[in-house]
Amino acid sequence: MSERQTVIRSMHDIGLAAWFGGSLFGAVGLNGASAAVSDPGDRTHVATAGWARWAPVNAAALAVHSIGGVGLILGNRGRVAAQAGTRGNTFLKAGLTLVAMGVTAYSGLQGAKLGKDSHAPAASGVDPSEGTPAEIAAAQRKLKVLQWSIPALTGVLLVMGAQQGEQQKASEVGKGLLKTGVTAKAGSLLGAAKG
Repeated sequence: MSERQTVIRSMHDIGLAAWFGGSLFGAVGLNGASAAVSDPGDRTHVATAGWARWAPVNAAALAVHSIGGVGLILGNRGRVAAQAGTRGNTFLKAGLTLVAMGVTAYSGLQGAKLGKDSHAPAASGVDPSEGTPAEIAAAQRKLKVLQWSIPALTGVLLVMGAQQGEQQKASEVGKGLLKTGVTAKAGSLLGAAKG
């Protein structure tokens, strides 16, 4: 843990930032703006076209975040095992990351349904109108919820990442080691946390 992890930490943080920011912009900006398209038959088309352009970037962001996350766990495995509170945070964050990835994938599947009939009339990319076909309307209703679930989940991941950063302060490492009764590694872990 004494070596710097700038590259791997940057991968973790930049990937998560893009995932969070892209999903939040999509919900607020892209899906919201699709309602302003004058032709109701183009509203879903505009939203699905925008999401299709974002999908490869989002996939790359998830991959970069995942590589960074695994790298951080491996690089901090001694501290995670020995310091009270870090193991639980790490397992919870990893589980929540998998849930967020699943929600993201499911959202993509629902978006693909819209793409099959992207010129169906709609009130917006996520709001059906009376003329919206049933399958498209069902996907839109799911996407209306999913569009907020992804930034909510990834926002929690950002907060948990900040908490993990706080846990790496020398004072927090010391407290965590005292809580678990680990004293043999305390000096080396405290020295590494200061480095």
